[in-house]
Formats: sequence, C-alpha cells, structure tokens
Amino acid sequence: MTYRELYEYGLGQLTNACIAEAQLDARLLLEYICRTDRNTLLVHGDRIVSGIEEEFYRAAIDKRAKHIPLQHITGEQEFMGLSFRVNDYTLIPRQDTEILVEEVMRYMGDGMRILDLCTGSGCILLSLLKYSNECEGIGTDISGKALKTARENADALGLDAAFLEGSLYEPLAAYQSKRANDTLFDIIVSNPPYIESTEIETLMPEVRDFEPRIALDGGSDGLDFYRQIIEEAPAHMRKGAMIFLEIGYNQAAAVSGLLKDRGFSDIEIVKDYSGNDRVALAVWRQGTKQIIG
Repeated sequence: MTYRELYEYGLGQLTNACIAEAQLDARLLLEYICRTDRNTLLVHGDRIVSGIEEEFYRAAIDKRAKHIPLQHITGEQEFMGLSFRVNDYTLIPRQDTEILVEEVMRYMGDGMRILDLCTGSGCILLSLLKYSNECEGIGTDISGKALKTARENADALGLDAAFLEGSLYEPLAAYQSKRANDTLFDIIVSNPPYIESTEIETLMPEVRDFEPRIALDGGSDGLDFYRQIIEEAPAHMRKGAMIFLEIGYNQAAAVSGLLKDRGFSDIEIVKDYSGNDRVALAVWRQGTKQIIG
C-alpha cells in the first residue's frame, strides 16, 4: 500500500466515525507513525509503506475512530512552542490556554516566585520557566499521576520545578522554599476545573469520556475552585503580587466579583482569539492577609 492510499484509508475511517477534523487527524497520525512531515503526502504519496507501519497506522486510526483524543494516541501535545507529554491523567493543553501564559509573561520578571495551582501536565508553569530566568516555580495538583507526567515534562525540558501533591494551597505548608524564609509568591496562576457539573455530559466525547473529570468539574455553577483559590490567595501573596485565572466564556462577571469582594484591585478580563472572555487577572495591594475563619 502506498503512503497516499494509507492516508485515504484513515480519512475514510475517521469521516465515517464523524471525527470533526478527519483530514487533519488522518494526516497527523500518518506522520506520527511513519516519522514523516506534512510535505510527504504531496511529494512522496506513492512511497510504499512497510507492513509494520500499515499495521500501526490502522491501529491508531481505530483508536481515533473511537474518539480517543489524538494526543492520547501520540502521547504529546505542542503548547507555547514546546512539546509536552500528555495522557489520560492530564488535561490536554489547548491553544486558548496560551492566552493565559502570554498574559502572565506580560507582567512577570526574572527571579519571580510562581505558584501554579491545578498544574496537570505542568504546561503553564514550565512554559513560564522556559521563557524567563531564575524564577522559582511550584505546581500543585491533587493527582499524583498527573504530577508524575509534569515531572517528566520538566526533565524533558531541562527545567527545575517543584511539583507537590495535594489540593490547591494545602501542600505548601510542608514545602521548604529554596529561598530562606520566603513563602510568598509574586504570581499565582491557575487553569482550574470550571465546567458546570451538569454540562459535562454535553461535551464532545473526546473530552467527556477521556479527559480526567476532576480536571473539568467546577461544581454546580462552575465556580467552586475560583472561590477557594481567590479566598485563600492573599495568605500566599506579597504586596503587589498578581493572580491570573483562566475562565469560561460566561464567567467574567462572577470571577471579577469574587476578586473584588476579596479585596483585589486592577481587575482585568482578557479575551481569546475567538473573542471570548478567557483570562481574569488582578493585583493584591494590601500586603499579606491571613485567612479568616
């Protein structure tokens, strides 16, 4: 079978399975299996593929036809120009989240201390560390298996970051900073679960059935994690520190209200490339304030 014939087989299978981007996925899987690039289909479509390549490609197409995410088949996803390992224990990094990273980069400086809550694959924190100098990065997540992936990503990128298992700020209590007596952060960033519980069943199968629900479910109104993150944030922020949160398209008013009520200032909402509200950011100007109650 030729390279093009194998691609056409994959395209047909994915089209019949109602995969939204059947052409793209059929090509990307072929390139992944055969270790080729996008020009091969145009220039070398008559190349004869090996039996093992055909076997592996058919198996990959069969998985994708079952709506298993492309990234779970290849085990990787590009984000901020970097390659990250992903699996079914981590949320797949998405282009919309690059807006969050880009906004943090607008304000961050070298040597800052960064806390990434719900870090997952570590893509947000590691991207920030990759494009800065001498920053200390700490990521927390409730999933030990997700953190294993984050550590693998850090090693692959040659970056030094601490990944702590536990809910949000909880594991910080036992962590010893590399900087003596420095327990406050310049930046807190998070892409927390923010989908309403009842909405999860309406998501596309790739998300609903294969991505970790704990990384999606934000409670009955989608705001559970924002409430806790925002309420407890000041106890971990130095004066003038900033918080950056990815939000759902319809959550700007609610998240802005939570930030305002907690005493944050300079609240701003940033849209993504599709024109949807995507990032809420704010400044803490009151100095460290311990959690009350």
